[in-house]
Amino acid sequence: MATLSLEDGRLWYEETGEGRPLVFVHGGWMNGRSWEPQVERFADEYRVVTLDVRGHGRTGATDTDRYSIDLFTDDLEALLEHLELEDPILGGLSLGSMVVQEYLHRHPSRASAAVLAGAIRSMPPVDLPQGIKPLLSPTPALTSSLAMTGPTATFQSLLWSIRSVTGEPWLSVDPSVRATALEAVGDVSRTEFRKVFEALYRYEPSSLSAVETPTLVVHGDQEALPVRRQGDDLADEVAGGRQRTLANAGHLVNQDRPAAFNETTASFLERVGAT
Repeated sequence: MATLSLEDGRLWYEETGEGRPLVFVHGGWMNGRSWEPQVERFADEYRVVTLDVRGHGRTGATDTDRYSIDLFTDDLEALLEHLELEDPILGGLSLGSMVVQEYLHRHPSRASAAVLAGAIRSMPPVDLPQGIKPLLSPTPALTSSLAMTGPTATFQSLLWSIRSVTGEPWLSVDPSVRATALEAVGDVSRTEFRKVFEALYRYEPSSLSAVETPTLVVHGDQEALPVRRQGDDLADEVAGGRQRTLANAGHLVNQDRPAAFNETTASFLERVGAT
């Protein structure tokens, strides 16, 4: 892996292969290794780039006290500039999908294509009356949970809070994928976990109605229902947006069904001329 120096830390990234740039942004409390099935599939045809977002993986902690989706997007822009990547194809999972959405909002036609997996528009994935969300912030309870039980148990509690509404095993249908995800969560410090959570919770989705980038939204059929609804709305909002649901897959759809996800992505990229 290589690093990009930031004002308050360093960003770890990895490049594999040659060709058109294909950049993947991972989900919350995961890391760039969550895209390994896609790196293996696409590195023969593309210049595949993965990164570890601030607070995650090898990038780890940075000096800023407050994270935001805007800041993560700033980092993505800095990485693309550093690598001199023009007209990139962008892929994002969950938190990463928010980062890609924000990038598309800023640059409606700069990316060649976008693939949003487990796409989510807000956290929690439901519409709340204006002005109510800050009053309902779970940060105090989250901070207490982190202090008493640590990141992994706190993450599991967040999963169950959504599962109790949907009744679905929404994170992953594959026990090995779930175990790997929880291991990645365990590598995140308590402080960084809170900063990432607050970035997710505070994010207010930007309008994507002006986006011209061909965009594919992919969910698993075991995804949490509120997230699936947001994904449907997202595909409808983007001009020319498309939506696909893969059977026997949860939120981590690219890992639950890697072959199907890769084929769906490859077919989409060929169809929109991003090959």
